[in-house]
Parts: sequence; C-alpha cells; structure tokens
Amino acid sequence: MCRNTFTHNLEMSIWLIGSGAMAVDYAKVLIDLGEDFVVIGRSDDSAKVFEEATGVSVSTGGLARALGTNSTPKTAILAVGIEQLAATAELLIGAGTKRILMEKPGGINIAELTFLEDLRRSSGSEISIGYNRRFYTSTLQSEELIAEDGGVTSFDFEFTEWAHQIQHLRKPSRVMEHWALGNSSHVMDLAFFLGGFPKEWNSWSAGALGWHPAASRFCGAGISERGALFSYHADWEAPGRWGIDVLTRKRRIIFRPMEKLLVIPLGSVDAKPVDLADRLDRDFKPGLYRQTKAFLAQDLARFCSLTDQVRHLQIYTQIAGYL
Repeated sequence: MCRNTFTHNLEMSIWLIGSGAMAVDYAKVLIDLGEDFVVIGRSDDSAKVFEEATGVSVSTGGLARALGTNSTPKTAILAVGIEQLAATAELLIGAGTKRILMEKPGGINIAELTFLEDLRRSSGSEISIGYNRRFYTSTLQSEELIAEDGGVTSFDFEFTEWAHQIQHLRKPSRVMEHWALGNSSHVMDLAFFLGGFPKEWNSWSAGALGWHPAASRFCGAGISERGALFSYHADWEAPGRWGIDVLTRKRRIIFRPMEKLLVIPLGSVDAKPVDLADRLDRDFKPGLYRQTKAFLAQDLARFCSLTDQVRHLQIYTQIAGYL
C-alpha cells in the first residue's frame, strides 16, 4: 500500500490519528458506518500492522507533517497513547480543527487538561472524551431499569487492577505512575455517570507499588450530586476485579463483568442475568460503535466533555492518592 499520499478531500474527511490497536478498532467502526476517513500514523511498523488488519492505508510521518502539507480537518479522532493525547490535541486545535474525540482520560494529569481546556475555550473547539463504557448495551439497559425504579439510591464500585500483570507492561513510567487515571477511571466514570458525581465525600489510600508509588489500596465514601450514597474500594496487591453495583428501591444492578448485567430483585438473593441485545458490543469493541456514531452525529449528550473532565480528574486524582 502507498503511504504518505492523500487521495481524499482531507478538509471534509475524518482524520483518525494513530495506527495502534485502538485505532484499528475505530477504523472497523468507521468502515462499517461508511465514513470517509484518513489515518495519520508515525511509524512504518505500526502502519503495516494497521493496514493488514483493516485494509486501509496509513500516512506515516506524524501529525505535524500531515498538517503542514494538507488542509486542516474539521473532525478528528485521537487514538494515540495516553502520554501523546494532550500534545496531539494541541496541534489540532492550533491548526483549526473544531471537533475532536479523544481517548480517555484526555491527558496524563490535571495540568495537561487544564492547559488544553484553556486552549479549547479560546479557539472555540469542541472536545469530547471517549469513555466507551457509557455506551455499552449493559449501561443503556441499566438506565432503563433505574428509571423504572425511580432512580439510584446508592452505589458502590471496585477498580482493583491486576498489578502482577501490569508491572510487566512496556509503557512509559509516567503512564504507569498515573494508571488510575489512564485505566481505572473507566470504572469511576461509569459509576458516577450512573449515580452522580461526588458532592460530599472522603477518601483514603495506602501502600505503594514500584510502578505506582502513590498508593496500592484505595477506599472512600460520600454522597453524590443526585443524593445517592456511594462507596468504593480497590486493592491492587490482592485478588479482585472491576465491578459496579447500583441499587434502587426495587433491585440491585450488577456490572461484573462490565459488559454484562446481573439483577437481584427485591426480596431475593439470586442474581439473574439480563438478556442483552448486544450484537454491536460483540462485533466491535464494546461501546465503540455507538460512541463513534453519536460523535459523528454531534449527539454529545452521553459524552464527557473536556470541561467536565477537568473537574472529574480532580476527583480521580484524590481517589488515586496523587494529591
């Protein structure tokens, strides 16, 4: 395949920035949606893998090179590494791109996101953060049940990570040191999305890992902006998994694993699986099809905006013990 050449009207096309595994997942969705898009990558190695997986050619050499020789895209999807997200978005905003979907958490820390938010405000750009679990079939189904029952009364969640496996990953140290933001925030975001973000709360953390020195054990509790009581716990030095329990006056709704749904009705202790019409979550990376389609349709009601994420990261930072 020919690289470093564009055959599209780039100003009208979607630019998919990145050619790694996440970019492959986005490309599969964009192809199925029939969208016109181009892929901007950096290395020939990742481009080759991408092209073999999708059949779509990649323009290598990086974003700065592409912006220097082509018209600025109106819409871009950022599927680069966490440590590259903020800098990549900064380049696009500076070039005049007005609509950006970027992978969570949007930056490595609050400082990066605050800088990016200031830049976005001055330019008039619109940035959405891609928390794909908001778009899971299980999430949509749970919202119907919650509405039937009159709302969430309380919720709890666990974001235990498998440290014994993570420690062997080859990722930049600053990504590893902020793992709770880059990875665990998936659970935090969905739990608070369903039950409300904290209004009054307290948190505690303890322990340390060589790759995550801030803490290895976490717990906290409080009351959300919607009046629901909540608690959370995670111990990265012990067995565990991600999970969320949402309670209403009529049932307990359980996300374990997050793609599935179990329900315990009032007066019972038996957790029963909920049948989900989840073909899209099985055919594509879960949640990504609906997320991408909503973004392109400018239906942003379910998205976490960059403005929201600046506030949310203050919460996640306290949970993780980074303060």
